[in-house]
Amino acid sequence: MSQHTATHHGHSHGDGHGHQHTPGTPQTSGHKHSHGSHHDGAPLDWNEIAGLLERQAEIESPAYADAAAWLGTLAPVQGVRRVLDIGSGPGVITGVLAEAFPSAGAVAVDGSPELLVRARERAVERGFGSRISTLHAELPEGIAELGKADVIWAGNSMHHIGDQRAALVEFAGLLNPGGLMVLVEGGLPSRHLPWHVGFGRPGLEARLDAANADRFAQMRAETPGHKDEPDDWRTLLADAGLTPAGTRTFLTDVPAPVSPVVRELALTHFGRVRDSFDGRLDADDRAMLDRLLDPADELSLHHRTDLFYLAARTVHTARKG
Repeated sequence: MSQHTATHHGHSHGDGHGHQHTPGTPQTSGHKHSHGSHHDGAPLDWNEIAGLLERQAEIESPAYADAAAWLGTLAPVQGVRRVLDIGSGPGVITGVLAEAFPSAGAVAVDGSPELLVRARERAVERGFGSRISTLHAELPEGIAELGKADVIWAGNSMHHIGDQRAALVEFAGLLNPGGLMVLVEGGLPSRHLPWHVGFGRPGLEARLDAANADRFAQMRAETPGHKDEPDDWRTLLADAGLTPAGTRTFLTDVPAPVSPVVRELALTHFGRVRDSFDGRLDADDRAMLDRLLDPADELSLHHRTDLFYLAARTVHTARKG
């Protein structure tokens, strides 16, 4: 499966917290935390990042299409007239949702004007015309301005809102009767490499997961308005006055040998990990990352035949009575 660094919404980084973006890549969500700066405070080049987010979301789009088809069993497809894609990024998943609900207008909502420009371009390129629109919004402040909807899809964006409980109450208030609230949160850490890569200490990606978990905890604690809530999404949805309608996990499985696009994404992913996890990794693991990124090294990501991409994204749903 915005897909966020990925992220889409592939923004994934594909960590165990359900981001769709690679660690070190910002989440494409429509709120101030993700707009204009990286979690570590470095400035973002949205023109550079947009392509990464878009390509990863495209790779995971079959899994998202399966998720959207499942939503069609929970809501009357022809009765869905308006879909909000919260944290849309470049709009890949907005298009998936528009295809799944052919009678609906889909709205890409994001805090980055640059990514919304690309979402509009994608909509035109794929023949959606006026069925897909864009809306710049800083969340959670702008939730009330989003308007009513039959489906609200928040893909890996809730964890960038400090008070998730309060935000879900506001989103529930936007749903029409019978409407669906959909959260993409959780799953499993993405994997790209075997346990033993041929040099260094085995288990590199597991150690990167641990570093990313610490980084994620810091990001949550520093998010404006942060409230310390367990990630019990079913309970949070029920407390917002909604009726939980089911949770499922969707798999993206790209086995070795991978395409040049998947290889490029892996190089970008590990490059951002090396740059943004500085201080969180020991010298041996930093040296391993340097080797993996060195095009002159025959065991680097540039040349490996065992490189793959495996990601699991969990989708939580609840219905307004």
